[in-house]
Amino acid sequence: MYYLWMFRRPAFFKEFSMEVIYNTIGQGYNATRKADPYIAERLYQLLLPEENGIYLDIGCGTGNYLQAMINKGLDMKGIDPSDIMLDAARGKQLNTELIKAYAHDIPFPKGYFNGAMAILTIHHWSNRQTGMNELRRVIKPGGRLVFFSFTPQQTMNYWLHHYFPRMITQAASIVPTLDEMKDILTEAGFGTTETELYYTKEDLQDHFMYAHKHKPEMYLQQEARDGMSAFRLAPDGQEIADGLEKLRTDIASGEITNIIKKYENDLGDYLFIVAR
Repeated sequence: MYYLWMFRRPAFFKEFSMEVIYNTIGQGYNATRKADPYIAERLYQLLLPEENGIYLDIGCGTGNYLQAMINKGLDMKGIDPSDIMLDAARGKQLNTELIKAYAHDIPFPKGYFNGAMAILTIHHWSNRQTGMNELRRVIKPGGRLVFFSFTPQQTMNYWLHHYFPRMITQAASIVPTLDEMKDILTEAGFGTTETELYYTKEDLQDHFMYAHKHKPEMYLQQEARDGMSAFRLAPDGQEIADGLEKLRTDIASGEITNIIKKYENDLGDYLFIVAR
């Protein structure tokens, strides 16, 4: 197993940059990114929604999980910094409020929401503490905040690290460790924090970075990679090209089975984090 103990957030990971990046990724984003039924159900259960409650999806993107929660009967609102993403969400006729906004400046009054969810977004916030403080401000006392995210340690143990070490190291560098996440939540005024590990399932429908853990051949498809910010933000284009060629060779020879086995661990691939 591989660990990275020191992380620094690259200077170019600013929210205005994420807006530009996701305006690009947003074109055709839904070709590979959909609300996974299992993840959506866990989010719903962990939110413990109240009857007549109002909930926020922060970083809602094209509205996939927002739509899933609305379909479950929740009154949801969404914010995202990307016009392209929001246009796609509006095209789904969700009959809800969708606002262009950032985590550090949520345009709702104090205590407006009964709870909130954030799916694979905190690593794109320019100031995590300010964003968490804002969430605490807009969530009523006793409300629940549910994240679906990943940790640096989990990321460094993806077998993708064997083929794309710089890309994976960069991806690990932009997300807080679990201890850092707990500290940020505590500083913001959230109380009890719970975690639940998630291991990539073979039938996963939302094709984020490690979605193809069990289907390595999928990473050879440009369309699959285009929906993953890690590949879009990869610092070394030659590494990606070389890694893909090596992956193609290892799939053909069967060596990929041994590589995947070397990276087996009990850290989980992603995790749910629940704060009250």
